[in-house]
Amino acid sequence: RYEKRQDFAVVMQPFFRNTLLPLDRNSKPDLSFFAADCFHFSARGYAEMAMALWNNMLEPVGEKQTYNNFTHDRSKLKCPTSDKPFLSTLRNSGFRNSHLDLEKTKPSVPYWAVIVAAVAGVLAGSL
Repeated sequence: RYEKRQDFAVVMQPFFRNTLLPLDRNSKPDLSFFAADCFHFSARGYAEMAMALWNNMLEPVGEKQTYNNFTHDRSKLKCPTSDKPFLSTLRNSGFRNSHLDLEKTKPSVPYWAVIVAAVAGVLAGSL
């Protein structure tokens, strides 16, 4: 929908797609990345996710990292360069003149399936 716009872009940032649970030295889940409820991230976990998101925004479309290695190493943080001083979009990643046509791409999930799933979830939750 936004591919032809010059002033706006939507870009999927897949840094969390293939991320595995961080492990400690004993190969057990490293709980320092999680809050007391063991579901939400701690400040350390949010810092890791923020660095991975930032790095993904600077990586060209088609070359984005799909995992986070949880090294807690600030040196892995990428910076804009004089060659690429902007956040990467489909247009400035070199796909502007390619055969990629997003308007002809059908969504992977029909819109009605989302509505049905939401209603079913509310009903199941209320039962």
